[in-house]
Amino acid sequence: MKNICIYLFLLTVIVSPVSWGADFTKGWVAYKTGDYATSLEEWTPLADQGTALAQYFIGVMHLEGLGVPQDYKKAAKWHALAAEQGFAKAQFYLGDMYRKGDGVPQNYPMAVKWYTLAAEQGNAFAQLNLGVMYVGGLGVLKDYATAVKWYTISAEQGIAKAQSNLGGIYANGDGVDQDNIYALMWWNIAASSGNKNASRNRRIVTKKMTPDEISIADKLAHQCIADDYKGC
Repeated sequence: MKNICIYLFLLTVIVSPVSWGADFTKGWVAYKTGDYATSLEEWTPLADQGTALAQYFIGVMHLEGLGVPQDYKKAAKWHALAAEQGFAKAQFYLGDMYRKGDGVPQNYPMAVKWYTLAAEQGNAFAQLNLGVMYVGGLGVLKDYATAVKWYTISAEQGIAKAQSNLGGIYANGDGVDQDNIYALMWWNIAASSGNKNASRNRRIVTKKMTPDEISIADKLAHQCIADDYKGC
């Protein structure tokens, strides 16, 4: 909701209210109440005129089958139009669609392209998925150092899966010095948000650690959470 409010504010700055304001707001009110037919009626003319926010939400509706039959090709079309205007969430979704082959041919380099554009704008889930692509060498050369970079930026935004993945990076010594203390630290942090993989992995790694090492990892995790995941 916070991100949507930010997008609305930005669009009021760069787009004349006469061209979209009242119609978009009416569509948004309808969307929140599940009246997707009204949303589509209000947003389609705006999307046709090039309003990225309307294009994005129509893409979401087709992607999830909200008020329309689920149609990945139409979702990809609308997300592409918004993504080409620099709309980060649309770029993330388009990257996902190219990674999975939903509505477009599966194309890892294209997925990386759109994830990167979204990640550079601060989209935490694009950052996470970009890290996954670099770990797997999907559409790019395998590069653990770059994966660590994107996982860390995503983890600093509180994304538990990125935090869990960092635990794996440190446990295996992929692109970093192998360090069970930091592996446990990240798994403790991710587990505190309910990540099941992290909970399982920390039980495994503690069997290889001394009580002092476990205590250090616990303290680091508490400090990291207190610092809002920054500088961990």
